Amino acid sequence: MNACADERFFDWDIFCRVVDNFGDIGVCWRLAKGLAGDHGLAVRLWIDDLKAFSRLCPEISTVDGRLLAAGVEIRRWSRDFPSVAPAAAVIEGFGCELPESYLAAMAARPSPSPWVNLEYLSAERWVDDCHRMTSPHPRLPLVKHFFFPGFSPRTGGLLRERGLLDARDRFQAQPAARETLLRSLGVATPPPGARLISLFAYEQPAVAALLARWADGDEPVLLLVPEGPVVGDVMRFFGEHATAPGMCRRQGALTATILPFVDQERYDRLLWACDVNFVRGEDSFVRAQWAGQPFAWHIYRQEQDAHRVKLEAFLDRYTEAMEPTAAAAVRRFWLAWNGWGDIGSAWRPFAAALPALRAHNRSWAQALASAPDLASSLVQFSRNAVK
Repeated sequence: MNACADERFFDWDIFCRVVDNFGDIGVCWRLAKGLAGDHGLAVRLWIDDLKAFSRLCPEISTVDGRLLAAGVEIRRWSRDFPSVAPAAAVIEGFGCELPESYLAAMAARPSPSPWVNLEYLSAERWVDDCHRMTSPHPRLPLVKHFFFPGFSPRTGGLLRERGLLDARDRFQAQPAARETLLRSLGVATPPPGARLISLFAYEQPAVAALLARWADGDEPVLLLVPEGPVVGDVMRFFGEHATAPGMCRRQGALTATILPFVDQERYDRLLWACDVNFVRGEDSFVRAQWAGQPFAWHIYRQEQDAHRVKLEAFLDRYTEAMEPTAAAAVRRFWLAWNGWGDIGSAWRPFAAALPALRAHNRSWAQALASAPDLASSLVQFSRNAVK
């Protein structure tokens, strides 16, 4: 490709395919916002499913025929890829494979754009050695760099926008902020002493045992369930087979409310507002850590239980400096939540450890925040690559 119909300059192009559960696009959208908002860079995000993305980002606006949101230009990644000038640096989200015409345009530049394949997050030790490994293109004068988010200084770090922990602290210091958020989600003010729990998970038939434990307990529990696969499992516990946002059901000490699909900013505040957060996948898993509240991770299931290795690798890091009784309770509960143990009986020691977990998780988040965030690591990498 020698001529490009769209010659506007962009610092970064990010390519992402929308797959089930919004995991990949959730990460890429946060990254795009971070590059644009925190670093003042011109970012173009290529997405293959704009309709699905609009649920995650309802604030898209059209300006001079361009789709814009949070300072990022949004483009549809169609089969017939348009003729565009490549950005100064390029991110291939999770091995989504760049269009051939775009690769050719990259190779035709006097200095080929730095090309990054953003990998999935893992706490496994081998990630340290594989971060920034290279792979030459088989035909073109291009080199792909594998960029791993992670929990050690030898990785690319985690997504964290500037001022995030300060914003969290301000929110959590103001009870009225929580009440305002709950009202915006259609949730009544919880009774005094109620434990607020958010539940964002994949399908989870075992949740019935946990719900029964909460329903039979002495402490009132307000369970907030954002739209997603686990909603059906929760409502079946109450004898319901149809589900809809706003549904509220009670049994014993347990009240469960289905929340509407929320954007990333309101989801962050939901995590800050709750006493315990159940999260899944990658994006909400990281955001729960920044929230500084006790949490449990529902990891994406893989064949031959390969996901257990990843789960245990994170638990090893996360509980290393934790008080031993709390560490044992976390490991037991997380394993049970992911299918290796009885979730009902594992709740009691986990609940007893919640005060210790709150203190630990605040320190854990602060320690993670002392390392460069993922967007900053990528910016530094691209600058070094073009020197």
